[in-house]
Amino acid sequence: MNVNAVDLFCGVGGLTHGLEQAGINVVAGIDIVGSSRFAYESNNNSRFIEADLKEVSSEEIDSLFPKDTDIKVLAGCAPCQPFSSYSYRYKGSDASINKMDLLDYFGKFIVDIKPDIVSMENVPQLSKEPIFEKFIQTLKDHGYSVFWKLVYAPSYGVPQNRKRLVLLASLLTDIQLVDAPFNKDNYPDVFSAIGQLPEIKAGEADPNDALHHSARLSGKNLERIKQSKPGGTWKDWDPNLLLACHKKATGNTYRSVYGRMEWHKPSPTITTQFYGYGNGRFGHPVQNRAISLREGALLQTFPLNYKFFDSDKNNLSTRAIATQIGNAVPVKLAYYIGNSILKAVKNS
Repeated sequence: MNVNAVDLFCGVGGLTHGLEQAGINVVAGIDIVGSSRFAYESNNNSRFIEADLKEVSSEEIDSLFPKDTDIKVLAGCAPCQPFSSYSYRYKGSDASINKMDLLDYFGKFIVDIKPDIVSMENVPQLSKEPIFEKFIQTLKDHGYSVFWKLVYAPSYGVPQNRKRLVLLASLLTDIQLVDAPFNKDNYPDVFSAIGQLPEIKAGEADPNDALHHSARLSGKNLERIKQSKPGGTWKDWDPNLLLACHKKATGNTYRSVYGRMEWHKPSPTITTQFYGYGNGRFGHPVQNRAISLREGALLQTFPLNYKFFDSDKNNLSTRAIATQIGNAVPVKLAYYIGNSILKAVKNS
């Protein structure tokens, strides 16, 4: 059967790439960030459409599916910043309300297009929001069998200590995420993801891979990382290296910043700020630097040869590329989502 998908909020193609690896044809990805086009189209057999989904009609999206499509899949990950743990902690759960209604647009597209299968991946905090309950009810009201679960990423091959919300819905049959192929005895770890890469210094790049580039460190931060132990905290440092905030009682709550990863454990969640040593536990396990852009991409389970910029026309900053990587759906998780979709199609 011809199973075709459209990827909403596609970014640089983490979800698309995983679905393609599973055997699903993704005909197009749509995203408002035009700088994602190169990475999306260079690595995937799909078309990138730069557009604000608030201004795209259901008819336009539906027309992207080929006429011989047997199974329509509408997939996507609405921007998750409004629902992130950061927003909950520092801004309140009603933060960025203008982005939250993107889930309503997703729901409208589903009602209008009536895809056979729907897939959505997002941050766990979304499950606490009324807008999520509304989304599920919309699906059920229109005949969908709905499954959702908070997934521990290493259970699905992603070497990060993170959880994600995965939702699947089907008009064909009951649907659910395939059983987790990994457990605590064989979780992928940092070493399995990045241990094979050439050694580089802070501020340097691998001459054979421009993405394997690490940010510079100040003299003081270089001293700090030299005294940092894998899995340790700033408490491992000499007193003269401590920041003013560390000397306050409240500083004890910030132990994960300026930390090193551990080789044989999953990494911390890869955020859009992973390239900065002071932004979390993003220090390399043994080298005196923050992890490189390539290492962040590998921890997001992008393939080693995934291209993020045109080397002949590179006008993207480190921050821009890190944002693309950090915002992506981990490819390996998307692969198992794709397997789940195809299993439901087969069962129907």
